[in-house]
Amino acid sequence: NVSQKLKILAIHGYRQNAETFRSKTGSFRKMVHKWGQFTYITAPHKVIQVDDPQDLGKNEGPDIGQSKDDEQYGWFFNRDDMTFRGIRKGGPSIGFEESVKLVEDIYEKEGPFDGILGFSQGACFVGLLCDMQQRGLTKFNFSFAIMSSGFKSGSLPHLKYYGDRIDLPSLHIFGESDKIIPTEMSEALSHCFEDPCVVKHPGGHYLPAVAAQKHDYQKFFKLMLLQKQ
Repeated sequence: NVSQKLKILAIHGYRQNAETFRSKTGSFRKMVHKWGQFTYITAPHKVIQVDDPQDLGKNEGPDIGQSKDDEQYGWFFNRDDMTFRGIRKGGPSIGFEESVKLVEDIYEKEGPFDGILGFSQGACFVGLLCDMQQRGLTKFNFSFAIMSSGFKSGSLPHLKYYGDRIDLPSLHIFGESDKIIPTEMSEALSHCFEDPCVVKHPGGHYLPAVAAQKHDYQKFFKLMLLQKQ
């Protein structure tokens, strides 16, 4: 029964789009499909290639699981040349407001949603949205958040956001051998939440869905569904 399921908005990583993220999270969805259904959306900003093409094949590229070159999108940029790196400190947050507006519009048209899921830059964006929601600055109201390979934004306009603990149920998933977003960056984001559930895995920069995580995922989803009912 669909009405008994949690409705979750899914926010992709930098250089991905709704379709890429949907295909990358197939096994995750299977694990929780009894309790949740997902709506995937694409960020409003196209990523224009300015990186050295030689870097892109290696794991140093800003995101793994990226889309084909002409279908890469991002939620905001933290350098004036319209690029983004999660580990960058300082810099602007170009395009951030448009992305917030997009989430508000989709929440209004296709929502309401119970929860929000984000990966990598998407998880960073989700953390910011949760903080804004807590301050009453948004038109949406999510009941929980799931962040995979997340981190706190280093953009200067965002530094004001992490002052108070965010009182929202949260699930934080990250890899101990993540080369793109080091574990301690994901841990720092989890510490911004009042009572975070943390799932660590031995892998890298992806949303894992093997037997080891199944119990934790299902437990979180069951609890969120119980709270909704």
